Amino acid sequence: MKTLICFPFAGAGASAFRAWLPRLQPHLNVVAVQLPGREQRFIEEPFTSIERAIDSLLPSLTPVISDSEEVTMFGHSMGAMLAFELARRITDISDPGECRLVVSGSPSPTCPRDFEATGLNDEEFIAQVERFAGYSHEALADPEVRELLLPLLRADVLMHERYRPDGLAPLSMPIHCVRAADDALVTRGEARAWQSVTVPQLEYTEVRGGHMYLIDDPSEIITLLTRPSSSAL
Repeated sequence: MKTLICFPFAGAGASAFRAWLPRLQPHLNVVAVQLPGREQRFIEEPFTSIERAIDSLLPSLTPVISDSEEVTMFGHSMGAMLAFELARRITDISDPGECRLVVSGSPSPTCPRDFEATGLNDEEFIAQVERFAGYSHEALADPEVRELLLPLLRADVLMHERYRPDGLAPLSMPIHCVRAADDALVTRGEARAWQSVTVPQLEYTEVRGGHMYLIDDPSEIITLLTRPSSSAL
């Protein structure tokens, strides 16, 4: 069984990948990770730590990984950091299958942002998040909806900005880094810097679009994700 574990970007839930399922499921067992604070887990307190999030998810993900012959971990932006932290824990899982990490729309963990949104007032925070995302979420224009969404979004942004993984020893599994050609938030150099956290040669692909290309047109990333992994853990 081949498995794809998908981590969403900040503010999003598992439904961000719903439209992908008809094209992915003939090839893969898709596990879209649902973090607390959103969708059916709306009443739960969201995480503010990548490490704590993965600690919480590991009990349910470990048997999936152990029972799969091939595992791809995928994340976009904040989701890339969650996928990376899971990849770091893979060595603690007994007999994992062939594994690879696909990161999208994200600088390497060795390239933290020079500007942050945490601590800003609501208007400045929303403006900064829109700068990060490269687009304006229409839901944030509605005051009532914004009041509901802001605590989750603030928690996700804090989780992303606070993440500083200790002991960045290179992973032994392959990493495939995907960057949109018109992404104004992640430079080519920041994307290629993922090479510093993997031993195998980094695979690097540029796709059409801007930072949120996977919402506008996911066809290229879906094609990439259905490709088999080229090397084992």
